[in-house]
Amino acid sequence: MIKRELPPCPVETTLMLISNKWKVLILRDLLSGTKRFGELKKSITGISQKVLTSNLREMEEDGLLNREVFAEVPPRVEYSLTETGESLSMVLKPLEKWGKNYQKMKSDNKDTAI
Repeated sequence: MIKRELPPCPVETTLMLISNKWKVLILRDLLSGTKRFGELKKSITGISQKVLTSNLREMEEDGLLNREVFAEVPPRVEYSLTETGESLSMVLKPLEKWGKNYQKMKSDNKDTAI
């Protein structure tokens, strides 16, 4: 496991861990419980297998998720959030709320502050 040096700014640290839309969407999906690779791939529109694999590995290295491999044929792999990963719900829930408000504002065709 490669240990990255954390930036001095806490906001930058958080952004480093959820640095792209794919990681945020993976977190979104895993907040509801354990998922298999295929379930994540199907749920996240537009993500390639290579990109999903890469992001899952990074998130596992960062301690945000667990990867459990079952000795079956064919092999079964399940992903779940660690306690640290679950704690990001306090970051994602306000994003979800803001996004819903923004969608409503746009659908109502209003251009007022949220």
